[in-house]
Amino acid sequence: MAGEVMITASLNRPRYAALDSEQMAYVYLEARPAEGVASVQAPLNLVLVLDRSGSMAGRKINDLRQAARLTLDRLAPDDLVSIVVFDDTVDVLTAARPAGDRAALLAQIDRIEERGGTQMSLGLRAGLEQARGGLGPDRVSRLVLLTDGETWDDEDRCRALAQTAAQMGVPITALGLGDEWNQALLTDLAELSGGNWEFIDAPDRILEAFRQVVVTMQRTLVTNATLVLRLVKGVRAVAAWRVQPLIDRLSARAMGERDVQVTLGDLQREGQSVLIELSIPPRAPGDFRLAQAEVNYDIPGGGAGRKVSADIVFTLVADPAAATAVNAPVMNTVERVTAFKLMTRALDERDSADAQQRTQRLRAAATRLLDAGEVELAREAEAAAAQIDAGQALSPHATKRLVSATRRLDMSDLGS
Repeated sequence: MAGEVMITASLNRPRYAALDSEQMAYVYLEARPAEGVASVQAPLNLVLVLDRSGSMAGRKINDLRQAARLTLDRLAPDDLVSIVVFDDTVDVLTAARPAGDRAALLAQIDRIEERGGTQMSLGLRAGLEQARGGLGPDRVSRLVLLTDGETWDDEDRCRALAQTAAQMGVPITALGLGDEWNQALLTDLAELSGGNWEFIDAPDRILEAFRQVVVTMQRTLVTNATLVLRLVKGVRAVAAWRVQPLIDRLSARAMGERDVQVTLGDLQREGQSVLIELSIPPRAPGDFRLAQAEVNYDIPGGGAGRKVSADIVFTLVADPAAATAVNAPVMNTVERVTAFKLMTRALDERDSADAQQRTQRLRAAATRLLDAGEVELAREAEAAAAQIDAGQALSPHATKRLVSATRRLDMSDLGS
């Protein structure tokens, strides 16, 4: 049927002052399955790509095996499962097969033993090959990567494979176990593929992470969703951020001089919300179209190549006093996204900022968090700033904990 996805757009102001210079506008876009879309559970195509390197020894590998076993209990007999394990080599323990073949799958899970180093790209490549075999218009596909450490000299290959995953319609859920995994890399894998990343701070939480992946797949109503923003002449997209269900930077690519595309991946009933920062050139007073937002998507078992679009219109006024009102929910979203940006920049090891710059960003993030009503997290950010200011390095655990908590800021009361 037509109209399976609804788009709504809200700006951070109902009116803007007509200026002689460039100004910024924020657009809050929501893409949500329509009420009439049937909640029929599509069969799954689940690929587990699991790190078995030597650092997984002991509790980690035991809990990994147990989580994989219990995950099978949540799958329907006709769901497809593939299991790939990697260290500095790779093995396909089981090619894509029905989850109903439980005895064979359990036998392969019991074979998982730790050994060797870490070459993540080997696991991702083999996992995508298995995912390809299970692709189909009637299935929901996802690749789950679990790792506890750094990969060796193949990060660019991993990122290229994440782009391939997006093209295939296979979002990656990247799970980082413990404190030593590369947060920047796993974040990139999620962003590039339209997936997600999670911080698993203890081995006994692997099962819950796997369970959440399966539940999300089972609740998927729309797959392969991409947002295309067609900008009018002179308008420029600065950044795009997913804000629901979690805050994450979206990887955007230019399709033409004024077309920008971001991968959304799967949509569940609650949909996804995106905040887009636009640069607007000087204009005379009046009503103007900023852009057209288009979402392209598939419905499992119900049709591919669907799309829906909506115009984004803004109003410029000559009197600045008439442009002072703001859209409070959208501005609250901007505050929380700004806190996330400041937090991630302050804690990004790739950033060349010195200690003073990092503390300034953390304290600015704390201020934004307080403005957004996130008092406890603001205190944690301020404490981290004080620790860095005193010449003490933050632990990897504290760094991952702060970023993970900030991207989970509650947006349930926001929106237009």
